[in-house]
Amino acid sequence: MPFLGQDWRSPGQCWVKTNDGWKKYSDEKKNNVADFSFCKAEEYYKENIFLAINYDAAVKKRKKDHLNNNTKIPYFHRDKWIYVHKGSTKERHGYCTLGEAFNRLDFSSAILDSRRFNYVVRLLELIAKSQLTSLSGIAQKNYMNILEKVVLKVLEDQQNIRLIKELLQSLYTSLCVLVQDMGKSVLVGNINMWVHRMENILHWQQQLNNIQISKPSSKGMTLIDLPMCLQLNIMQRLSDGRDIVSLGQASPTLNLLCEDRLLWKNLCQYHFTDRQIRKRLIMSDKGHQDWKKMYFKLLRCYPRKEQYVDTLQFCTHCHILFWKDTDHPCTANNTESCCIPISPQGFINLFKF
Repeated sequence: MPFLGQDWRSPGQCWVKTNDGWKKYSDEKKNNVADFSFCKAEEYYKENIFLAINYDAAVKKRKKDHLNNNTKIPYFHRDKWIYVHKGSTKERHGYCTLGEAFNRLDFSSAILDSRRFNYVVRLLELIAKSQLTSLSGIAQKNYMNILEKVVLKVLEDQQNIRLIKELLQSLYTSLCVLVQDMGKSVLVGNINMWVHRMENILHWQQQLNNIQISKPSSKGMTLIDLPMCLQLNIMQRLSDGRDIVSLGQASPTLNLLCEDRLLWKNLCQYHFTDRQIRKRLIMSDKGHQDWKKMYFKLLRCYPRKEQYVDTLQFCTHCHILFWKDTDHPCTANNTESCCIPISPQGFINLFKF
């Protein structure tokens, strides 16, 4: 840092002894020149400091603008597996958090895979309901970027609309509670940023409500053209009763098949236990068990059985979390015996220390 004052190492002032005492000896011309040079040097140093400060501020601003321009394009991690460590060891220091796992695993590509789409959406819903505040700032930003990618995919494909509506509604309800009731301190970032994100959620909900499903242009065989036994067999593949009800609204024939008692009985027995079914028995006017009403009543009391085509796997030998169709560096002799499927709730429980 430059020295702004007069140098203390200067020879000092000259004093002369007179009859009236000691007086400061000064050459007026010399002093004027010295004072002028000193003032000029002082102004020079001050000007250099001012220019240096402005230069540093300009450099920081350029770096910040460059960073902001880069972050406008979301970056998604492509890791196929991560090591889950819950404590410090000699080999690894620290531990893996839910936000870190959510950032590093390849969820952005997973939503493009129809086998993993429902799994990722369910995980996003569980995080929105209870784990949003446990995510770091970059993890929350990554969450919103993946959610936007999910909405854009649904708007383009016109599939899984109800599933995404429920996800957006759960997220909006949680944000309202966090922002209004608990305050902004529980969320990372400026409160105005979260208000803007809530406005985006409302905009996405409006876009989903305005979707008009277009009739397919192909004139080939449709579901209605199949024999009734095949139509009923296809319905039995559906695991959500709301999908069966929606399918029954397509035609009178499908509506008749949707009232099949055996169809709803199998659906109840698949999702719920016998003890749960016995507690919620509902009889129809004809003295038979009304399985359709029982299903929706059981659905309000107990969670449905979750099923996913492809899930995350956890290796109990090397503590690595990975996607099912990808390999991971495991030292076990029999890798398949060490791998267990992880449900969305199990994924969250994995990081509860």
